[in-house]
Amino acid sequence: MSDKDPKDEGFAGSISNFYGALAKHPMELMRMGMNTSNELFSVFSGLSTAKSETTDKRFADPVWDSNPAYRALKESYIAWCRNAMKGIDDLDLDHRDTERLRLLTNTFLDTWSPTNVLMGNPAAMKKTLETGGENVVAGFRNFIDDVVNNNGMPSSVDRSKFTVGENLGITKGDVIHRDSLRELIQYAPQTEKIKATPILIVPPQINKFYVWDLSPERSLVEFLVREGFTVFIVSWRNPGPEDADYGLDEYVRSLDEASEIVAKVSGSDKIHVAGACSGGITMSMLLSYWAAKGIDRAASATFLVTILDTDGAANTSMGLFANLEILALAKMISKTKGVIEGSDLAKVFAWLRPNDLIWSYWINNYLMGQNPPAFDILYWNDDTTNMSAALHGDFMALLEANGLKNGVSQVLGETADLSKITCDSFVLGGTTDHITPWEGCYRTVNMLGGTSEFVLSSSGHIQAIVNPPTNRKAKFQRMANPPKDSETFVQQGTEVDGTWWLHWAEWLSKRSGKEISAPASTGSKDFPALCAAPGNYVHQKAGKA
Repeated sequence: MSDKDPKDEGFAGSISNFYGALAKHPMELMRMGMNTSNELFSVFSGLSTAKSETTDKRFADPVWDSNPAYRALKESYIAWCRNAMKGIDDLDLDHRDTERLRLLTNTFLDTWSPTNVLMGNPAAMKKTLETGGENVVAGFRNFIDDVVNNNGMPSSVDRSKFTVGENLGITKGDVIHRDSLRELIQYAPQTEKIKATPILIVPPQINKFYVWDLSPERSLVEFLVREGFTVFIVSWRNPGPEDADYGLDEYVRSLDEASEIVAKVSGSDKIHVAGACSGGITMSMLLSYWAAKGIDRAASATFLVTILDTDGAANTSMGLFANLEILALAKMISKTKGVIEGSDLAKVFAWLRPNDLIWSYWINNYLMGQNPPAFDILYWNDDTTNMSAALHGDFMALLEANGLKNGVSQVLGETADLSKITCDSFVLGGTTDHITPWEGCYRTVNMLGGTSEFVLSSSGHIQAIVNPPTNRKAKFQRMANPPKDSETFVQQGTEVDGTWWLHWAEWLSKRSGKEISAPASTGSKDFPALCAAPGNYVHQKAGKA
């Protein structure tokens, strides 16, 4: 079973345990305060021999070392942070409490970084002198605009540069089926010959599908179509309060129907299925259902940045939250009955990495007075969706009980047992993934009944998916029939320069049968085109058709 303590009371309990530990060991707090005071005295008296911190990109500007005042400010802040974190580590707390307190303390310390204010940021001060304060005026305008139009959060992207259907999600295709939960899109062939086995892609329910079809030459869908694959993808509907009761069973049932349509339209009894993050969890439940019912439809299964085994996930710092504990926080702050608002969910994710996802934009937009960047991934990330209350509850129940590993969960009345999934599997993790740490993704290879290949991409959660051949810095590590433990994989895996897309296409091709002539159009007589891709649901606001 899961190593989650049944008496665990979340962040409130961790804070209570922290004060309890301080009461038992009052000298720890005094020792932390004295150490900090001594270091600050050494810094401001010029007696400090500590080396300047150079790995923190907030202090990359050379002024932090060349100017005595800024150097003292930097070193005193670093000393404060170091002693605060050491004080938490030295207390007699269990791992979950320690990691929660480290997260809360890091968030507090990051907020009080000197770089977040004008006088404490040498680059912003230089810009102010050079422009005569124009950056401050522009920054104030940006601040007011964000308060009015972005829920008070600093904008991460220039939204005016992108429109879905115009320069995002533009690979040619059609919606060939629609129900109350999803649209099914089939992309038009771009080659005379195609692989006989089609691909069905299952995106996460908590994001829009077009991360698979971003800007031209950065679209994985476009790449697969050009490689001669017939690609189908699910575009999930954005749920509103009226959809509160849509749970995992309803999503799996809808996905099962979509797979039947893919088989009928393509004329293939077998299909490749690929899912990412929460879409990968949903896909695993579908595969479990097929295994229980004796449905032999999967030619292969690809799991991208997906954690299915949460047992031991709390043993890594960010793994504590990779099991969607963050969704519990989002539920607490949500003001919408029946759904967790996408904007609330995005805030929780952002506060997990405030320096990268909040304060960097605060500095850029307000202190420097610059517009946020125009980047397709950032636009997609900002295009949030809701999650129904029932689906949220089902995901939380799965992960808290580690139900996928232990076979205690039910899907459409059948036991979900991943060990009975016997098709070949392709499992991907990202080295710098903070949402689904790659070591957690790796555990999937030990859960499935078929032959697995594991690929470790040199990137983070989203960049692991969006990794086109044009990325000259891309590389990955791979191994077929990987060992049980991830440490051995790191030692023995083969490192390859380039994107894993090319390797995946080759892997899929070997399992796709003979090539056949490409169809003249999408859909079929029974499933004609309803509208052009990217469809209607991708534009839908919560609760509206």
